[in-house]
Amino acid sequence: MFHKIKSISTHPDLCLTVHFSEGVTKEYDLKVLIERWPVFKTLQNDSKLFEKAYVDAGGYGVIWNDDIDISCNELFENGHTIDTPFDGLIAFSDATQIWGLNESTLRKAISYGKLINGIDVCKYGKQWIISSKAMIREYGEPK
Repeated sequence: MFHKIKSISTHPDLCLTVHFSEGVTKEYDLKVLIERWPVFKTLQNDSKLFEKAYVDAGGYGVIWNDDIDISCNELFENGHTIDTPFDGLIAFSDATQIWGLNESTLRKAISYGKLINGIDVCKYGKQWIISSKAMIREYGEPK
């Protein structure tokens, strides 16, 4: 399973904070890669390049240039989970993709009272957010 990346932040100590679509945040220390793979040493020597890290178009990795990138699975499996106030919150669009559902399924679950507005789900502007606990309770573990 791919753990799709939503956003990243770089830190001066050569660490990344990675926010995943399933509502999990991980911190990844690049020093291990720098010691193991010479190509990553460039990031240690060039802080401007390190700060230019971006998420690839599909959310499947972090890229610096044509030679340096890291996969989403590496970041998820070897990153350290950190607690944030937004843990476990998932956009409807991401939840439907992760669980293989249609967005209308979630909207109907709200109207039928299976998902309770303000407890399981909440709407911010035009965007619905759902808790991962509510998704697991109603639809089981992601596929």
